[in-house]
Amino acid sequence: MTDDSMLVLRSDADGVATLTLNRLDKRNALNVAMFAALDAHLGDLEGETDRIGAVVLRAAGPVFSAGADLGKQQKPPRRFFQAATITRLANLPQPVIAAVHGPCFTGGLELVLAADIILATQSSRFADTHGKWALVPGWGMTQRLPRRVGQHKAREMMFTAREYDGRQAEAMGLVNLCVADDMFEAELERLTRDIMALSWHSHRGNKALLNASDGMTLEAGLAHEIVASPGVGPDFANRVGATFGKR
Repeated sequence: MTDDSMLVLRSDADGVATLTLNRLDKRNALNVAMFAALDAHLGDLEGETDRIGAVVLRAAGPVFSAGADLGKQQKPPRRFFQAATITRLANLPQPVIAAVHGPCFTGGLELVLAADIILATQSSRFADTHGKWALVPGWGMTQRLPRRVGQHKAREMMFTAREYDGRQAEAMGLVNLCVADDMFEAELERLTRDIMALSWHSHRGNKALLNASDGMTLEAGLAHEIVASPGVGPDFANRVGATFGKR
């Protein structure tokens, strides 16, 4: 294993793959090597729908991510590589939970916005600081942030670079759930357990339909659901039998 491959760690347990940002000395600032490690894991996960039902994205150390590494610049392997990797995360067949603790700024926030569900601690802090550095987003902030919090809050975050704690982020809809720091691991376990208890077929179908119809009119979305729904899953009979067979 090379040093770069250790920048994002993967561990699997009970059908859940956990990807951990692991660049503690740089506060998990995102560089090209980190994106390459993440992209490699995502490529593997795309082909593992038979044994991985959900993905957790989290970070080692006290900081989720300080954002993009603005220090020594690395040349990406291809144009728009970082943005494409984040989109690849958003398009994973499996549900993705981002488990955020500590600061989650700018590029780190763009990464988290690709998740399906965001869990945060009360002490988490979220901010978009592109304007602080005379930068303009290129990893999805202008598109995914308004879809989560609405145009008015997205503009507030982007035009002020203010920090929002976990409770404030929950109130504006940026995160799904905010819990006390000492309840973080327990809530993450409960959340993944609830997801894993349901049909993986349903999860994959629901996510594909939601992603494909995002931005469609209601009429177009309804039509897409009819023609693109994968229908009944292979576990349907067993699930129905397990429930109604007990009566």
